[in-house]
Amino acid sequence: MVLAVIYGTLGAVGAVEALSPGEVCTGILSITLLAFIAAGMTAIYQQEQLPLPTMILLHGGALYIAYIFTYLLNGWLERQLMPILIFTAIFAGGYAVIWVFIYAFNKARAKKLTRQLHDKQ
Repeated sequence: MVLAVIYGTLGAVGAVEALSPGEVCTGILSITLLAFIAAGMTAIYQQEQLPLPTMILLHGGALYIAYIFTYLLNGWLERQLMPILIFTAIFAGGYAVIWVFIYAFNKARAKKLTRQLHDKQ
């Protein structure tokens, strides 16, 4: 699905007209590996002995490395400083926004549960 969107977009803007079998295989294998890494990295949050900020940095860092490697390997991102910096800024911003929402949701839920516990006493 991800490859279809990426290659469809690249084709629509004229960046790619045809793909070799090697490019297709590399794309499929790298996206599959990326999916396993992304899914597997959620296990970091099961390690309760690590502080949450450390877990977030490990998770975000591993995802960033996996994504940047995948994009560079497949030629979806130019191997130049400016595109990499733009990708990095977008990734970091998106990751931070997601965590702000998660934090706010969990804080509100904890506050609600605390209030319910106090009401029952």
